[in-house]
Amino acid sequence: MGELHPVLPLLLGSLLLPFLSQRLRGILLVGLPAFGLYNLIGLEVGDSATLSLAGFELDVLRVDKLSLLFGYLFHIAAFVIGVYSLHVKSRVEHFTAMMYAGSAVGAVFAGDLLTLFLFWELLAVTSVFQVWAAGGAEARHAGIRYLLAHITSGLLLLIGLVMKYQSGEGWGFDKMDLEGTANWLIFLAFGIKVGFPIAHTWLVDAYPAATATGTLVLSAFTTKTAVYCLARGFPGAEELIYIGAAMCLFPIFYAVIENDLRRVLSYSMVNQIGFMVVGIGIGTDLAINGAVAHAFADVIFKGLLFMSMGAVYLRVGTTKGTELGGLYKSMPWTTGFCLIGAASISAVPLFSAFVTKTMIMQGAANEGMTWLWMVLLFASAGVLEHAGIKIPYFAFFAHDSGKRPKEAPLNMRAAMAVSSVLCILIGVFYKQFYALLPFETTYSAYSLTHIVTQLQLLVFAAAAVFGLMLLKKYPAEVPSVNVDADVLWRKGLLGIWRKGLHPVFLAASAVEERFLAWTPKAVVRLFGHRLPRVPLFREWAGGAVVVLITLMLGVYLGLVFFA
Repeated sequence: MGELHPVLPLLLGSLLLPFLSQRLRGILLVGLPAFGLYNLIGLEVGDSATLSLAGFELDVLRVDKLSLLFGYLFHIAAFVIGVYSLHVKSRVEHFTAMMYAGSAVGAVFAGDLLTLFLFWELLAVTSVFQVWAAGGAEARHAGIRYLLAHITSGLLLLIGLVMKYQSGEGWGFDKMDLEGTANWLIFLAFGIKVGFPIAHTWLVDAYPAATATGTLVLSAFTTKTAVYCLARGFPGAEELIYIGAAMCLFPIFYAVIENDLRRVLSYSMVNQIGFMVVGIGIGTDLAINGAVAHAFADVIFKGLLFMSMGAVYLRVGTTKGTELGGLYKSMPWTTGFCLIGAASISAVPLFSAFVTKTMIMQGAANEGMTWLWMVLLFASAGVLEHAGIKIPYFAFFAHDSGKRPKEAPLNMRAAMAVSSVLCILIGVFYKQFYALLPFETTYSAYSLTHIVTQLQLLVFAAAAVFGLMLLKKYPAEVPSVNVDADVLWRKGLLGIWRKGLHPVFLAASAVEERFLAWTPKAVVRLFGHRLPRVPLFREWAGGAVVVLITLMLGVYLGLVFFA
């Protein structure tokens, strides 16, 4: 077994970051993940550890091929993030990024649901600072909405594990079925973080509002931790097939009409996670392998695309397609790296997604799910359109915006180069990569049928896109605000608050104010002064988030009491 629990290098090391100079922080940002990965290599399948906390015995370490794969992934991601953010001066961003990465590592090695919950909440608390670090009202409000979604997820997980414990099932983190309220609550908790339809809006809301480096940090850990949890807890759940299919499809249409290219990538992330969810739902060894392999590849190639857009955002101050174009002239390295990311996500042969996505599609075909295979094929064509073509075309080519910014800083280019090399290595040396997957496989990605099918798909999809552009039928890049499912609570819940709860609290605030203003003299004599003027209801009237959280806590207490 390794010398240290895999979570310790990142978590404990991150505590030093706020107190160091930028140079020393840079050393730790690169050194902590590297040391953590070295320590992780010392772990062996079957290693475990427990910890006594408040009278409970926690399984804080469970090592198998599934947890090891995600452990490797998160350390590689943390290393790339460390290199990419060397130029950042914010201590808060550095500290929370490494703490965030450590939380993800702790979650994937958790052997029980209570340990998972502790890291689940730490993921939410640390990650929101990557949004707030951008500053301004947009980032502040997006961060609050982001935090509300993740607090809701945490509460559902907590309620579920407590109900399981009270029923005598314990809180072991193993395969669960979708029978009983507790398991459904846990399933929904994972679903919020993974971006199930309707619950996905926290992702496309918060990610584009973060800093240039913050979007990269956010893209690496939360959703992939949730993918791991679904693969661990609900493999073979048929519901995931239909949920994942929906996730593959609807983001395509939003990505086509979206102007902000970081938001396009956020929708693309939901689309790619849909493939993973489908694979987990199919539940066969091949499909599960495909799901987790694609999660691994996605962190790298999607991170590469986010890095290229982060470099553009840093140099130009925007990632809106209407304000970009022609940047290849002054940012050739960033353009090249973006094209590698685009080829990877589009599953071009010799690039990473070509050897991962196909495992999921083959898993669907092996189970006779022709309709699902067709859905995934259509979704693959959509990926080429919005991520393979739209991102690099409108950012670096298209019309010439006249902007000639400097090339990305050296550390950003170095991080993009590392990810680019990994995208190619996975696509070329896929058999060595497959050896890391949870189940042994003899699957070969480079069959003649697969190569020909994929090349046909790429050629016809690209021809369709450029044909529509030539005919001027392709949706134009225009400044706009697109309505998504978040309108349900932005309008619906806000309406309930304004027309229902808010007047009640305003009335209570007025009564309270009069009470505090006319404190009886007897109370003054008793206490020696008037009661402290703490306008409780007035504060709540301006804090809908607090009210909603309190209501959820009340529901939780009621469920626990009657369970």
